[in-house]
Amino acid sequence: MAITSTLTTSFKKELLTATHNFATNGNAFKLALYTSSATMGATTTAYSTSNEVSGTNYTAAGAALTKVAPTSSGTTGFTDFADLTFGTATITARGCLIYNDTNSDKSVATIDFGGDKTSTAGDFTIVFPAAAASTAIIRIA
Repeated sequence: MAITSTLTTSFKKELLTATHNFATNGNAFKLALYTSSATMGATTTAYSTSNEVSGTNYTAAGAALTKVAPTSSGTTGFTDFADLTFGTATITARGCLIYNDTNSDKSVATIDFGGDKTSTAGDFTIVFPAAAASTAIIRIA
């Protein structure tokens, strides 16, 4: 099984039909965590409970993300999210899925952590890169 870090193909297509709205008052997005048994990547189209992590202080479907307003720099448009913490959690995750909770749980991106990450009765934090043209988690150049 494998998780690939990528914007999903369905997300790229859905951008062209205005399916996803990252504006402050737009759609709500969530992040769900997955085990090393998950297979996710470019062909992932929506949130699924298959191989989602379970454990103390983690709820199925993950948690809400706080959006960073879309902007641009040079010829690149981008948006990002604030870091997300699952507090006092006991979980092991290999990767995650960002998805549109407002719009049928449609996928946005899959992210591989590069190995299993574990917390035991501690904070499990997803640290997003800086919201900049060359680093933001979602960018179109």
